[in-house]
Amino acid sequence: MTSTANMTVNIAAVQRFWQGFNAQQLDIWDEVCTPDFINHDPGLPTPNADLATIKQTIAHLMFGAFPDLQSIEQELIVDGDTVVTHRMLRGTHGGEFMGIAPTGNEVTAGGVWLAHFSNGKLKEQWVYFDALGMLQQVGAFSRPNHPAR
Repeated sequence: MTSTANMTVNIAAVQRFWQGFNAQQLDIWDEVCTPDFINHDPGLPTPNADLATIKQTIAHLMFGAFPDLQSIEQELIVDGDTVVTHRMLRGTHGGEFMGIAPTGNEVTAGGVWLAHFSNGKLKEQWVYFDALGMLQQVGAFSRPNHPAR
């Protein structure tokens, strides 16, 4: 059984993880993730990425396309060594994103990040993110009953 103190450490690690994201200082992730951290996200080029790969992917793919990208916590749930966060990402499409030229569109997309911890550090994370909604907002294709941008 995980103590309240351990859960507090895990929450602090998640918050620090997202502080690093919002500051675009992904080296902070080295502080809060285990060396064998793995990120599971089927929407990324490397669906099961180690720490170095996910940092490179986020820096290039996400921050390159959305230079002002920010993540806002909507909800956080803790159960022992598992922390789940519901987050909203917001940014302006200012660079190429998956082959789509910058549109200047404001983009908002939500997701859920489920993280497992080991000794107060993120060990494994599953990402369920509205990539389809983000692609629609940058004009990759239209939604039913809506013209393409």
